[in-house]
Amino acid sequence: MDYFIRYFSELPDMWPLFLAGFIATLQLLVISGLIAFVIGLVVAAFRVSPLGVLRTSGAVYTEIVRNVPLTLIFVFTAVILPTLGLTLIEFKEGKWFVYAIIALSLYTSPFVAEAVRSGFNGVPIGQAEAARSIGLKFGQTLSLVVMPQALRMTIPPLINVFIALTKNTSVAGGFAVAELFSKSGALIERWGNFPIPILLTTAVLYLVITVPLGQIAGYVERKVAVVR
Repeated sequence: MDYFIRYFSELPDMWPLFLAGFIATLQLLVISGLIAFVIGLVVAAFRVSPLGVLRTSGAVYTEIVRNVPLTLIFVFTAVILPTLGLTLIEFKEGKWFVYAIIALSLYTSPFVAEAVRSGFNGVPIGQAEAARSIGLKFGQTLSLVVMPQALRMTIPPLINVFIALTKNTSVAGGFAVAELFSKSGALIERWGNFPIPILLTTAVLYLVITVPLGQIAGYVERKVAVVR
């Protein structure tokens, strides 16, 4: 008990580092999640397109990216992109933060695409046929008829994807990004007597993000079940 009392007495000095890592993790989650969502929507539209070349392109992208380890994608963005001389808009956290966003966005996008495609496929095909019968084009059918109906079915699996993204942000710590997991390592180096409490606090901060997301997914899933 005295051990944890001493830890909590030191916690105010540790908290700025915990908070900085927590904010960086949230930034990675929000920015990467939004970019991955946009890319995923495009890929999902490709997957259900009437054009064979688009369906094939979407399928190839999805199968390749989601089956490549996230660490390898980080290495690609951190090593290959600089050699190509790609100019990036840097955050105050530095260029490695931008590379982390690119890697996380690319890796998450095919999982978003599959979640969105499952929602598309959940809409009865008669809805799309009725839309085409009144002269709507593919893009109009998708955005005006299929998407609104698919959205509620898509939200729960999408939230699960973003929960996984939250945990995947920890990989960025191995690439000079000062997110939550990386900050916990720095804290353990400085306060070496408290490794277990520091890791427990880090886990709690991850849960602060993931548990509410899981609750939202469960709530939406129950509402969708009632609608059905």
